[in-house]
Amino acid sequence: MKGKKDIMKFQIIEKSFDDIKADYELIFIVGNNLEHKFIKDLECFELYNFKGDSVLNLPNLRRIYVGIKNLEPESLRQGVAKAYNAIKELNISNLKMHSYVGGCFKMSFAAIVEGFLLVSYKFDKYKSEKKDTKLKEIFICNEEYGDKTVPLEQANLGLIHAKAVCEATNFAKDIVNEIPEIYTPDKMAEDAKKLSLEYTNIECKIHDENYLKSENMNAFLAVNRASINPPRLIHLKYTPKKSIKKVVFVGKGLTYDSGGLSLKPSDYMLTMKSDKSGAAAAMAIIKAASVLELPFEIHAVLGAAENMIGGNAYKPDDVLITRSGVSVEVRNTDAEGRLVLADCLDWAQSELDPDLLIDMATLTGACVVGLGEYTTGVMGNNYELQSEFKNYAGKSGENLTILEFNDHLRELIKSDIADISNTSSSRYGGAITAGLFLDKFIKEDFKDKWLHLDIAGPAYVAKAWGYNGTGASGAGVRASLYYLLKLARNHEKESK
Repeated sequence: MKGKKDIMKFQIIEKSFDDIKADYELIFIVGNNLEHKFIKDLECFELYNFKGDSVLNLPNLRRIYVGIKNLEPESLRQGVAKAYNAIKELNISNLKMHSYVGGCFKMSFAAIVEGFLLVSYKFDKYKSEKKDTKLKEIFICNEEYGDKTVPLEQANLGLIHAKAVCEATNFAKDIVNEIPEIYTPDKMAEDAKKLSLEYTNIECKIHDENYLKSENMNAFLAVNRASINPPRLIHLKYTPKKSIKKVVFVGKGLTYDSGGLSLKPSDYMLTMKSDKSGAAAAMAIIKAASVLELPFEIHAVLGAAENMIGGNAYKPDDVLITRSGVSVEVRNTDAEGRLVLADCLDWAQSELDPDLLIDMATLTGACVVGLGEYTTGVMGNNYELQSEFKNYAGKSGENLTILEFNDHLRELIKSDIADISNTSSSRYGGAITAGLFLDKFIKEDFKDKWLHLDIAGPAYVAKAWGYNGTGASGAGVRASLYYLLKLARNHEKESK
């Protein structure tokens, strides 16, 4: 995994907590319960006026207390992150903690490990002085908060699950955080090819600009026209031993977005290396699927391009004929991601015939305005599918909100000179009108099988939040993997 040479190690130990030797210990206070048997320092609580709802670090006792709301997976992740951030500068190499199980042993252990692996991620490739934490090993005692017997098989499955999910998430972060000078469409193709060489059940095909021309992917080509770096259509395929469903992820891979001739203000151009987040997430999902041996045939279709300026750039007022034959009036060249996705979605449907089609894109600033920086917008025609995704993926810790289509907004993307416009005639409802634009390119047979995830908010945030550091969060990776894992479990139950 790029950017992280040393992976934190985890060990479940069948000993009394006091018999485990460690440099430091972490104790959670659950729901402000200060009377639990794990708690040892009530006198210190009184001295520091600690109520059990925050963080109390006691370096002299080599112990840290962290208050968490409950034993739900996300509370465990957030609690671990708070602890790590409080002690990461200390000269300690290991830490011990009790087991905390809210319901499912596997998921609880996975959440604890995910918290550590996600919060400890750093992208410091370009730092001349790198500050690495010395904390590299976590001991988890099998003494459990609720006096349950911890089945080690389930706990270890949780560790395996968490490692695969987090390595994939951090893999996506590395791609998104990489600078645009380095990370071109060709570099994305190179990374996809490396993935297929690393895992025997992953295949990769790279299609160049000549293929795009032969496929009449004119919207995709127009977006990249002014760049010196040629576009790439990247197709990754994961083949399991036995497949129960074909799932296709389509990712927006704008390795840089200047806005084109509708040039972004300089402040808004900064961080546009993150416009490749959807493609990075789709690639990461393929990586984790292989490690976890998910029972789905999974495809990732990545539209890798750059939106730049020049004498040959596509222009506002142009009309583009897409692969599907739908004509698009260009009103704003900065609404380019939907143009790339239009051709990629059409290609994915006609070439791959998916049972489930999910596109992921940093598509609209409007989604960030409406939902905030930390939430993904979920859209589509099938409300049951949207609700299922939100409910199943919710345990991942990613924040998801369903944004419903409506026909009044559909009217706003009509064009007088083409079949559709690439921007709305109104400033309002921009996230949904972008989703409705994509819907124009979803064939009738796939309308109820399609989800659109607008990850513009959480994909890249210029400040640390929760267990996410400054920059990329790998948005969409954990949510999609948790969703697929739940689908697989449901199928397994129904088969018995």
